[in-house]
Amino acid sequence: MLQFRTQHPKRTYSKVHSNYRDYKPFLAKDFNCKCGYTDCNDFWFGGKDNFHIDHFIPWKGKPNSAKLKCDYQNLVYCCSYVNIAKSNDEGNYLDPCNVDFNKHFSRNEVGVIIPITTSPKAIYMHNKLKLYLKRFQIIWLLDQLDDRMTKLVDRIEKQGKTDELNSLLADVTIEYSKYKKYLRAL
Repeated sequence: MLQFRTQHPKRTYSKVHSNYRDYKPFLAKDFNCKCGYTDCNDFWFGGKDNFHIDHFIPWKGKPNSAKLKCDYQNLVYCCSYVNIAKSNDEGNYLDPCNVDFNKHFSRNEVGVIIPITTSPKAIYMHNKLKLYLKRFQIIWLLDQLDDRMTKLVDRIEKQGKTDELNSLLADVTIEYSKYKKYLRAL
């Protein structure tokens, strides 16, 4: 089994805004541009414009709704799939910033998210947020591929192409890099 995430989110922003949407760029930074619940990079969803802000504790219908709605400590940067699945559910959730998800989730060798069987909250979240969906595995695999390709590009640029295999690897890596730059420009 592999770690669920390598970089933990941490809420660091302290200014107060009257509209929770104003926090989005700060949430993106604090959550490492990744979904707090799935650890999927926002890049694969089209960037932060397509990511959502989840209210960890739903604010609608609460006596202190105004405070909950704009409290930075209650906000989670997350992908649309998870935010829609969670909706206003007040179930048994782990706060991505206050709990080490690696103690509650892991991944198998192909990136499938697996809840730790001794964690009822992880099991609940896995089912309710549909963390078993293939899309989260594919995005994890894309991140792994991207990381390896970036390292390969760096090495090729430093050492040059030395034989036919290196040349082929270089060409594939460079084409992938061009495609990724194209996606970022959109």
